[in-house]
Amino acid sequence: MPSTQTASVRRTDSEKGRLAAGLLAIFLGGLGVHKFYLGYTGAGVAMLLISIFGAVILIGPILMGLCGLIEGIIYLTKSDEDFQRTYVWGDKPWF
Repeated sequence: MPSTQTASVRRTDSEKGRLAAGLLAIFLGGLGVHKFYLGYTGAGVAMLLISIFGAVILIGPILMGLCGLIEGIIYLTKSDEDFQRTYVWGDKPWF
């Protein structure tokens, strides 16, 4: 039976889910988990280190958590195509 899916609807192994990235950003964004998921290792390490070393004065986790929340909302409000083009195929690690 021929497939009725269009090329824009088919998912490949290299595509990352907008919903998964958004939820990771909202719930674990302070640790940079969503950055690692999207393949932005440098940005993920930066967020993780800021959270760990900033925990002494509590500002690091608060700022990184806020960044994660904002990014999660941005991810979830974009269309799947726009999300893929901007964050998966493109190179935009921040907002």
